This record gives sequence, structure tokens and C-alpha cells, in this order.
Amino acid sequence: MAKDPVCGMDVDEKKAPARSEYKGKTYYFCAQGCKVAFDKEPEKYIGKAASPERKHSH
Repeated sequence: MAKDPVCGMDVDEKKAPARSEYKGKTYYFCAQGCKVAFDKEPEKYIGKAASPERKHSH
């Protein structure tokens, strides 16, 4: 399992609805919306666990 860097959800790499590559690493997302947020500001999400106050908008 991978962790969605935007929302913190566990995502199955084989079934992830979206993925991005950044600096040679693949990131997996629970939904396209999280991928879009990551692609806009990847440095904001790398190395940070999702904050408990951060909620899904989908």
C-alpha cells in the first residue's frame, strides 16, 4: 500500500485511480483531485503526513 501524499489515505498501487512521477518517484492518489493538487505544488506534500484537519473534498 502507498499513502496518498495529499490526503493521507492508503492507496493500492495496482488500483490507484491516479498517479504522478516527481523527481524519479511515483506517487499514488485516491482520486484525480488529489493528483491535481499534488501536480500544482508537489513540494508542499512531499515528506509531510496529511494533517488530521485536512479533509477530502470528494
